[in-house]
Amino acid sequence: MSALRFEGVEVRLGGREVLRGVDLELAAGEIVAVVGANGAGKTTLLRVASGVLRPTAGRALLDGQPVDALPRRELARRLAVVPQELQVAFGFSVGEVVLMGRSPHVGALGFDSRADAEVAREALRRVGIAGLADRSLLELSGGERQLALVARAFAQEPRVLLLDEPTAHLDLRHRLVVAARVREFARGGRAALVVSHDLALAARSCDRMALLAGGRVLAAGAPGEVLTPALLREGFGIEADVVRAGDGAPLVVPRAAAAALPPG
Repeated sequence: MSALRFEGVEVRLGGREVLRGVDLELAAGEIVAVVGANGAGKTTLLRVASGVLRPTAGRALLDGQPVDALPRRELARRLAVVPQELQVAFGFSVGEVVLMGRSPHVGALGFDSRADAEVAREALRRVGIAGLADRSLLELSGGERQLALVARAFAQEPRVLLLDEPTAHLDLRHRLVVAARVREFARGGRAALVVSHDLALAARSCDRMALLAGGRVLAAGAPGEVLTPALLREGFGIEADVVRAGDGAPLVVPRAAAAALPPG
């Protein structure tokens, strides 16, 4: 059984067709990267997967069950989301924010246990920010705040992880750290769906890649099958060369002279 599956998902927002007949499957133990130009429908797809947005047609299935049929608490036990950014109105500490990831698992009285606190501390250690536990989220840089959101998702201990541009604000080292931790997460039958504009990192860290264009899946497969000059031209509206790194991963090198071409 797949961990997460989209069946004919269509979404219309404000009279505009944002997603068009999306079929995509995420297997247990797998990382799938969703790539595409701005406005291709990537974040909308994650919103459907998380139950925040009900599709106009089609459905998203989590462990074979329709996402919109699952009680919110049960959904939160199975699925965690790392958003692009978090608007913070109160000065919660990093430790408090990460401990919030344990909310779906706390007992009827709503009190965190010592075990919950240890899970949160371990999540902080895994992304390298244990030293920030007592700092206010309001005092952090964008990258540090993003790492706190990743730690909160790990503390939630879901079966499926949805990440929307999780490395956008991170330095090179922490991008590699997050990619490695997501890979560790996917081992043992869990799965991750990652929206990313970092094609080089996505190609190295995912098992498969899905290229969205105009709200539909233009191509899905191994990174080397998706990152081709023809598909990059169609999906991003650019001319690019694709070369191989020393480890065999595809690297996209846009041609500067063609960078101003509008998406096709």
